[in-house]
Amino acid sequence: MIMEPLHLTRCSINTATLGHREPLDVTIDRIARAGFGGLAPWRHEVEAADVNRIARQIRALELKVTGYCRSTYFPASTHEQRLANIQSNVRALNDAAELGAQCFVMVVGGLPEGSRDLSAARTQVRDGIGAFLDEARKIGVPLAIEPLHPMYAGERSVINTIDQANAIARELDPHNDGFLGVAVDVYHCWWDPQLETAIASLGTDDRMLAYHVSDWLVPTTDMLLDRGMMGDGVIDLKRFRQSVEKAGYAGMVEVEVFSRDNWWKLPPDEVLQTCAARLQSVC
Repeated sequence: MIMEPLHLTRCSINTATLGHREPLDVTIDRIARAGFGGLAPWRHEVEAADVNRIARQIRALELKVTGYCRSTYFPASTHEQRLANIQSNVRALNDAAELGAQCFVMVVGGLPEGSRDLSAARTQVRDGIGAFLDEARKIGVPLAIEPLHPMYAGERSVINTIDQANAIARELDPHNDGFLGVAVDVYHCWWDPQLETAIASLGTDDRMLAYHVSDWLVPTTDMLLDRGMMGDGVIDLKRFRQSVEKAGYAGMVEVEVFSRDNWWKLPPDEVLQTCAARLQSVC
């Protein structure tokens, strides 16, 4: 398969890539000026601003919102806290709808404090998403389960492979009405021996809602805050993109780089220029 270089109008910047160093409205303007077609903001940024004003700004700049980051974790030690977590997510979904988000990204949570029961935590995730799904349909924002690298299973996500995420989607939404799918992030999934088969299954099921790119550095000095810029690590990004496009994905390509000691220290416009160059050369 011959792949055309990515046009920036098909590319999105997750605002974490710029380190959340400026007010969201400033970040949005930077992304638009740099020529990107979309962005993915985080809840704490939106909730610190005026969601209606931010939504108007995004629409005026003709940007797409590729995802709204992210869900409150589902597992908890008490039933009351689990219900509170679901209600928190419902409130965030309403903001996602106001922004016109293409999906609400769900980082589902790890083990509740004091627990070692991984199976129970996964059951809480499934049940929490199930309790939340009808609200997503009513509000009109699809839910995207994002599997995270297994190193995060203890504290951030007990869903660690594309197949796990897709199995939940199939169970809870067997007829696939478009409101439950999967966000595929290369940083979290590149290592999976079943990667290409899993991506193909997502394509068959038509459940791939988002595609995030960065790179895996060797060595990695921090499991959360030392992601690489595309091309600086060991992920075969062109082959990965080939797999997702072969599976039928034609949506936006979103850059999400957490880099406390490197990219977050550089001028935001320089980071955006580098993202643009790498998206069109190595992705």
